[in-house]
Parts: sequence; C-alpha cells; structure tokens
Amino acid sequence: MATFSDETPKTPVTEPIPAAPPTAAPPAPVAAPKKLRPTRISGTWIAVLVAIVVLIFLLVFILQNGGNATIHFLWGQFSLPLGVALLFGAIGGALLVAVVGAARILQLRRQAKRPVPVTGRPSTSAPARRES
Repeated sequence: MATFSDETPKTPVTEPIPAAPPTAAPPAPVAAPKKLRPTRISGTWIAVLVAIVVLIFLLVFILQNGGNATIHFLWGQFSLPLGVALLFGAIGGALLVAVVGAARILQLRRQAKRPVPVTGRPSTSAPARRES
C-alpha cells in the first residue's frame, strides 16, 4: 500500500508556456472608410422631413382644438376655431421676430461694408477687445 508523505507538493507544477514565434511584420492597419460630408441636398431633405413632421403636428393640433373662439382685435370681432386662431397668433409672432432679425442683419451688413479709417485709431462703433 502506498502512503503519501508531507513532502508531496500541494499545488500542481506547471510547465512554462513556450513563447509564440516572432512574426515577420505586424499586420497592416485597415484604413477607415472615408467619412462623407453632408451635402446641401441632404440638408434639404432633412429640412423637408422635419417640416412634414411639424405640419402633421399642426394638423393634429388644429383638428383637436376645433371649438369656436371669439377674437377681439382692434375694432373688429371674429369667430374662428381655436386652433386656427392660435396658429395665426404663432405666425404673427414668427413674422415679428423675422422682421426684427432681418433689420439687425441689414444693420450689420451696412456696418461691415463701411471703409476702415486710416487714422490708425480703433473705431468707436464697437468696444475694443481686452487681451487676457
């Protein structure tokens, strides 16, 4: 009968793992596909799709708010569906913002076209920038 002594190792002995054979050259990196820049046509299609979604939401809004509302404006009195009246109000607000924005753009364009004075002094129309 075989007896085991305390001299037997309790952990298994592992053989060293042979090193992998050296390769001739590292694999060539795969070129990433060229990222395409968005074009004007793709931007137009995105704008058209967004406009369609907005129009669908507007149509649903108008159809759900079909009850009549009496509108008093200046000396007139009108009876319109509530959704249509709110849509007219939104269009009026958008036109007001567009007129103010267009006036500011024209003002900036006129200022940009002015000739620069040759005196060497900075213009007084805009504050000078401070360097930090």
